[in-house]
Amino acid sequence: MTTQKISFYNLAWRWHFYAGLFVAPFMVLLALTGIIYLFKPQLDPLMYGHLLTVPAAEHTLSADEQLQRARAAYPHAAIAKYLPPADATRSAQFVVRNDAQEVTVFIDPYRGTVLGEQDAKNNLQAIVRALHGELMIGTTGDRLIELAAGWGIMLVVSGLYLWWPRGKSAAGVLWPRFNSRGRLFWRDLHAVVGFWGAAFLLVMLLSGMTWTGFWGKQYADLWNTFPAAMWNNVPQSDQQARTLNTASQQTVPWAMENTPMPMSGDHAEHMNHGAMHTGPAAPGISLQQVVDLANARGVEPGYSITLPTTASGVFTVAVFANDPRNDATLHVDQYTGKVLADVRWQHYNLVARATETGVMLHEGKMFGWVNQLIVLVICLMILLSAVSGVVIWWKRRPHGGLGVPPLRHDLPKWKTAMVIMFGLAILFPLVGASLLVVWVLDRLVLSRFLGPRESATHS
Repeated sequence: MTTQKISFYNLAWRWHFYAGLFVAPFMVLLALTGIIYLFKPQLDPLMYGHLLTVPAAEHTLSADEQLQRARAAYPHAAIAKYLPPADATRSAQFVVRNDAQEVTVFIDPYRGTVLGEQDAKNNLQAIVRALHGELMIGTTGDRLIELAAGWGIMLVVSGLYLWWPRGKSAAGVLWPRFNSRGRLFWRDLHAVVGFWGAAFLLVMLLSGMTWTGFWGKQYADLWNTFPAAMWNNVPQSDQQARTLNTASQQTVPWAMENTPMPMSGDHAEHMNHGAMHTGPAAPGISLQQVVDLANARGVEPGYSITLPTTASGVFTVAVFANDPRNDATLHVDQYTGKVLADVRWQHYNLVARATETGVMLHEGKMFGWVNQLIVLVICLMILLSAVSGVVIWWKRRPHGGLGVPPLRHDLPKWKTAMVIMFGLAILFPLVGASLLVVWVLDRLVLSRFLGPRESATHS
């Protein structure tokens, strides 16, 4: 191996070290929360079967009759959303807001009985989703998750460079040397698992980043577009559909997040636009009419109906389908029942289709239990890779030192490394900003901890 290659190898090792040091805790958290959310279809019936399941009967109450039962049970709350039963044995759900609390109310659609309630933000799946997306600390958590994902990509790229065989045998490269012991065994495990999981991890990281608040929004602004003609004859508000999504609940598909929310028509001009209420401010269409409209237009069961909260608001029918080809988002005038927008898979461009497909694969929903099993294996590989990486570091760190690999940048290969770093910094701006911070810390702080025993050897 030439001196130049050693220099670049050490640089890649250094990147890998810093990336792993920052990313490992996040990867463990994301993998664990991802596994729990992955099995939501199985866990929810086990945990909340008494709320979700009802005996089927011949006569079903209308959506408006169900709405009356919900309002009677929560007279001082605002009804935000209605989820019709997904099949004949499922309950209906209403999301109600009372002051700062948001509660999901479950109603028997046949008998009108209130089955119970669930805190919409303080249940297992909502907590897991909020942790997975923003660490339950809002924008700061979202940015940290985005940073971790960006550095995770650097971790994969640098890891592949370190893994590259360079004339070695397949043992320890394509499979671990099971007769090895100690740090060598953990090193083999880390390298082999990292290699076989690299492509899957990149897909998971990139598909997850499309939902982040900074990079994801810029990505959506750039690629997620619809023909202007779709909105030309529709009065638009200054809000985007992304306001319907929260950290704990998904309402509209990713492809719709940057689209404008339409406004209900002329009737709204004669009303108080600032008034907040649980439904239309004046006689308008009923909730059952919206359900009938959704069914007539072939919207897949499992959709939700978000109710208007202002005089100019609209009903929004949306389904974030397991198969994105069944996605649907309809905005309906609350007074006339006119469909102001009806956006489906065929209206998505190629990037939006690829992104929506990636998200469903990421969540393990695209191909049922097979998809779940694949994502479970990926999550377990992430956990094993993170744990083995920490063990390797712990075993190789010198006494009294941090174990940062030494850096040589006096040779031409340094330029190649800088080009790669510059490219990542442009592609992921938050990663670029953090690289500058790490460089400053490395020069001013961490270098003081490097002792003469910190070797460039990497076995």
